[in-house]
Amino acid sequence: MEKRLFIVANRLPVTVELQDGRPQCRQSSGGLISAVNAYLKCDGRDVFRERLWAGVPDCDEMTWQQAVDTENADFTYLPVFADQKLYERYYDGLANSLLWPLFHYFPSYAEFHEEDHQAYMAVNRLFADRLLAEVRTGDTVWIHDYHLLPLAAMLRQRSPGLAIGFFLHIPFPAFEVFRLIPKSWQRELLTGMLGADVIGFHTDTYRRHFLEAAEKVLQLTATGAELGWDARTVSTGVFPVGIDFEAFHNAGERPEVQQLTEYYRSLKDHKQMLFSVDRLDYTKGLHQRIKGYEKFLLQHPEYMGQVVFVLVIVPSRHHIKAYAEWKRLIDEYIGDLNSSLGTIDWKPVIYQYQHLTTDELAALYRACDVALITPLRDGMNLVAKEFVASRDEQDGVLILSELAGAATELSGALLINPNDAGEIALSIRSALQMDAVEQTARLRMMQDQVRRNDVNHWATTMLKQLEQAGRRRLETTTQDLDLFSRARLLERYTTAGKRLLLLDYDGTLSPFADRPEAALPSDELLALLARLAGDTATDVYIVSGRDSSTLQNWFGHLPVGLVAEHGAKIRRIHRQWEVKAPGLDHCWPVIEQLMDSYVRKCPHSFVERKEFSRAWHYRNADPFQGEQRAAELYTGLQEQAANLPVKILNGHKVIEVRGREVNKGNAVASLLADAAYDFVLCAGDDETDEDMFRVLAKVGGAFTVRIGPQPSLAAYRLYTPYQVHTLLENILNCPKPPRAG
Repeated sequence: MEKRLFIVANRLPVTVELQDGRPQCRQSSGGLISAVNAYLKCDGRDVFRERLWAGVPDCDEMTWQQAVDTENADFTYLPVFADQKLYERYYDGLANSLLWPLFHYFPSYAEFHEEDHQAYMAVNRLFADRLLAEVRTGDTVWIHDYHLLPLAAMLRQRSPGLAIGFFLHIPFPAFEVFRLIPKSWQRELLTGMLGADVIGFHTDTYRRHFLEAAEKVLQLTATGAELGWDARTVSTGVFPVGIDFEAFHNAGERPEVQQLTEYYRSLKDHKQMLFSVDRLDYTKGLHQRIKGYEKFLLQHPEYMGQVVFVLVIVPSRHHIKAYAEWKRLIDEYIGDLNSSLGTIDWKPVIYQYQHLTTDELAALYRACDVALITPLRDGMNLVAKEFVASRDEQDGVLILSELAGAATELSGALLINPNDAGEIALSIRSALQMDAVEQTARLRMMQDQVRRNDVNHWATTMLKQLEQAGRRRLETTTQDLDLFSRARLLERYTTAGKRLLLLDYDGTLSPFADRPEAALPSDELLALLARLAGDTATDVYIVSGRDSSTLQNWFGHLPVGLVAEHGAKIRRIHRQWEVKAPGLDHCWPVIEQLMDSYVRKCPHSFVERKEFSRAWHYRNADPFQGEQRAAELYTGLQEQAANLPVKILNGHKVIEVRGREVNKGNAVASLLADAAYDFVLCAGDDETDEDMFRVLAKVGGAFTVRIGPQPSLAAYRLYTPYQVHTLLENILNCPKPPRAG
């Protein structure tokens, strides 16, 4: 079966216009369209034989039917038709009057209207319905941008066999900004995104902001760049969007671009040219940019008449009142600047409010001396990359806002704070005075970066990670312990002659607590375990990472077996403790020194010293700082302990070091050798319990249960300790078969 790729974006990649009185489709321009087309011409050409694009057309259904050319199109188009008023509330309302300003850190511009929220969800459901009529298991669906945040979950719910990727083209804001959204809406947006297998962002900062929001709103726990959700692992990744480098780098070879370049150079004459092109939007910092340029001229009057600023603003959302007012203010400011500082034969700013053709844009990139790109906030900013790629002679200077996503890659630019007019002025002077050797060194470094991470690399890396995630999801066979499976488990339990229950403690029998010593077993749990162990045909073992003293204190009075510190010590039923691990006293000084240093680096973390292991806990720390420090500590421990007989575990809000040969799997194997069991039930909630599941996979008929949504080797899944208690109550209350004789 041929692989199919569905691109899903707010708009279809075509514009419908009248030609000779008849509607016809013309390919639209835009970063996403250029990016996808470039990928499909290269790596994607052989991967996806069938390409489909779902989006809203810019016309009604009848006009679309007349205009669409199905034979010569690059894609099979899946138009999504929405009532005009509904679409306006979705697009101009929640998408661009709430999400756009908030995600760009302009909360004062945000508008909160329930009608807009309802329209936003309704249009996303229209997209889902349109796609679900076409998709089949195994298809790849790549959803784009903030207009469609809930869509992945809508698709996943009704077609779980899809490989779904989501890419956010704008910033994801810090939690203190995201939390301004009503709480129920927050959950819808986040759970919507988590319907994807892979969620992509331009920068690691945006990715970390998303993980923090997921942790605080949904109470999830990130493991590195992954989240467990809906019995799946959702991967997050950093995939900075690139451009078609060669297309811009070689643009000067086209005669049309050569002619335009010479024309623009003749217009500037002996003057040095600054150039900016931006869409009309309050996030672009246009007013601050002009103000910085004005300050430069006032501070350095010797440049008056020697420099010109070509500013092109591309019309955008002009039908929205706020944007029209924004344009009026810019027009007035430029008019005042030109009239106050300009002369009869020189205007400081050459201002155009219009669209540019690709050739005009490439020529201006080549003709200018300095590109001034200073958005107040931008997800990426491809204009900066296009300018860098266009400089085939490796000259020219890029002044770039440090608040644009591109700043993380283009370190050869002069990075500025876009709100600081003085810094903009200083950077303009530095750029105009920069010698040719430094210009070349900076451009060469940036061009290498833009060439390596071009648009094809962006699409290839994200889709490759999506393919890997899809394979991993298909390999995961864990299923919810539903009523049918539970009935089969209970039947096997009642008919078994000898039974073994292997139960983890923290996260399985008991919820996690802020401090390990606070997770005391309840009276109800102790009574439940006593009743289970009271059946002489049933052996109950608590298999824990806890130390032996704690387990003895809590459960020593019960007729149950105890496994401490992941198997370092075992107390078989009605016997004494046995040591199963060698001493590691010579290892602990270096381990403790490093862990203690991270207690100082990460407030509210602490070290737990056990007999056979050491654990650094960060459950009470700031979630983001905790994850960051945990990753650093894990790497540091791997380096420090490379020659020590220990294993480093990255557990649930804990980094633990224990003996290399100690694990719960070995402990379980030892218990299985003690007796022949007809029934085995094993339940656990984290990676240390996977060792038990791995051993029991070789034991016919064992029931293994993972607690929580993470992928697992276990056959079944429950989600909370409460559900585990219910299952154990079911076991106690199930009717016993009559005994023979």
